[in-house]
Amino acid sequence: MEHVDHILVVDDDRDIRELITDYLTKSGYRATGAANGREMRAVLSSSQVDLVVLDIMMPGDDGLTLCRQLRSDPQQNLPVLMLTARSEETDRILGLEMGADDYLIKPFVARELLARIKAILRRTRALPPNLHITEAGRIIAFGEWQLDTSARHLLDSDGVIVALSGAEYRLLRVFLDHPQRVLNRDQLLNLTQGRDAELFERSIDLLVSRLRQRLREDAREPAYIKTVRSEGYVLASTVVIKEAHQ
Repeated sequence: MEHVDHILVVDDDRDIRELITDYLTKSGYRATGAANGREMRAVLSSSQVDLVVLDIMMPGDDGLTLCRQLRSDPQQNLPVLMLTARSEETDRILGLEMGADDYLIKPFVARELLARIKAILRRTRALPPNLHITEAGRIIAFGEWQLDTSARHLLDSDGVIVALSGAEYRLLRVFLDHPQRVLNRDQLLNLTQGRDAELFERSIDLLVSRLRQRLREDAREPAYIKTVRSEGYVLASTVVIKEAHQ
């Protein structure tokens, strides 16, 4: 039987929630609505979901909080499309930092929402040629650092855990999977964000900057993630991969 993508729409506005789910259903998707975080978690625990449409402005746990919760759970590595009535650049950056894959401002045209969903699903399932993501359950060592891909823990030389956002974790994974290889922004966006590159043209620069801070890099002379002028970025470090239980 052909798989039908299941979209979970989380929005406290009943009219908007039903409008979106009805439209997605008519467009060939399976769509389920949730009014809050509790209902969202109930759906996730009882059925397979392929993408979450998440409103940012909700009472109780807002969309940013729920997105952060989704990204902190390695078992819920789902694409997230944020909806909001806000248009400030700071809100876009916050959504990105929490690990959102795309950001759509209300009011929007239903066809645009559908196009964004299709783009996210396509890009998260079809990686660029010769690029891949390592399997979970491994320890990736580089320099004085180790990344546990099962627990999503970044550990320094003293074994202290350094917290990463969902987007930072995915970006680091891409670099570690392709050491010594120059990756341009389009490739990094495809692998980390799962959405059209033009939506956050400079977001990779922001993420690289934040990841360098996590790695305690000297911004002027980074030891790990180096800038290749007019080309992109490269992880200039030897990488050793081993099974997590070792």
